[in-house]
Amino acid sequence: MTELLNVVAAQHYPHPPATAAAVEAFEHRMGWRLDPDLRAFYSRFDGAKLFRGSNAPYQILPLAEVRRARVVMSQADTDAAGPASWYAVCQLQDSNYVLLDVGQQFDGRYPLRDGYREGFPDPYYCPVIAHSFAEFLAGALAAAGRSYWLKSIEEEGQ
Repeated sequence: MTELLNVVAAQHYPHPPATAAAVEAFEHRMGWRLDPDLRAFYSRFDGAKLFRGSNAPYQILPLAEVRRARVVMSQADTDAAGPASWYAVCQLQDSNYVLLDVGQQFDGRYPLRDGYREGFPDPYYCPVIAHSFAEFLAGALAAAGRSYWLKSIEEEGQ
């Protein structure tokens, strides 16, 4: 994770770090704790724009802007509007999001899902695209601004 964070610091547009008090307040407000990857990221940057331009292809949200995906994408905080355990953590340039799924974990880390607006909240159209924030960040950085997971989704027939 440290190498990925160093790349963000050197080549992208990170925000200043979240304070320990901000992290604690976030966890209290949300009712869940940041996993080790997210804690490392937010301890170093409270959000970041990856790649150049005001319409950056990846905008990792500051803690203050992380919300339930169903509120962000459906404007309703009801079970009919989507799972309560999905949170929008990264805005993409096409009004879609990358979603953190705090309802499950892989090796102590939360998976991330494709927050495809037109298919939300159907899990078929919002598949897991990374088993950890580190895996997501590595894929995003290597893809040079493209949604790196789309080709594999197409190949799988989704």
